[in-house]
Amino acid sequence: MCGRYALHGPKTRQQGDKLTFRDAAIDYAPHYNIPPMQDLPVYGIDAERGPQLALMRWGFVPAWAKQAAKGAPLNNARAETVAEKPTFREAYRRRRCLVPMNGFYEWQRTAREKTPYYFRMRDQDLFAVAGLYEYWPGTASAAPMTTFTVLTTSANTLMAPIHDRMPVIVPRAAYDEWLDPHNTSARGLEALLKPCDAASMHAHRVSPRVNSVRNDEAALMDEVAASAILEPVPFQGQLL
Repeated sequence: MCGRYALHGPKTRQQGDKLTFRDAAIDYAPHYNIPPMQDLPVYGIDAERGPQLALMRWGFVPAWAKQAAKGAPLNNARAETVAEKPTFREAYRRRRCLVPMNGFYEWQRTAREKTPYYFRMRDQDLFAVAGLYEYWPGTASAAPMTTFTVLTTSANTLMAPIHDRMPVIVPRAAYDEWLDPHNTSARGLEALLKPCDAASMHAHRVSPRVNSVRNDEAALMDEVAASAILEPVPFQGQLL
């Protein structure tokens, strides 16, 4: 699964609090511990309006939903079933997107504790995971919004000791293929919905301070030794 991630760059002094991705820019301050239900930068290509980097709410709401907030947010969708599942299949055909990240967190569960780890690309560059977005028209008591979900797949060998699922990381060379708005049948995209090469990634243990969504500083991404962890922090969020 993917339930928490970091997004903080690349930025330049001239850009200030602007995030850049694929030559597009958007106002966005760095965040290091992002939970679902936040408005986050997402990149998509509309057949009429072209490429856009826009803020969307993390937690997919189908266009036909009668209300936006009922039950747990659909922050993830399984790549293996997304083409057939009624909630996601139309978005999979017509509204695919890329979700920029610098890294994501996952928790290793044992009988005694949940241990957080941070996963990033070995070159430490910004990367993108496969997503789907949808426009929800709103109701008399709730404003319309655009929401998105992150696709997940089986874990690679780096991820497997920590969790059995991971985000679908899209290779840079396949961005255009994944986003192609003219491929409305999503034909040939199954090959992209696979675990990325474990050798291209890095993982390390981080402080349990990341368990609380109230903590949002760059130090959360730092590697820590087990001996340096003094006190547990109650986990805030949802582990699937």
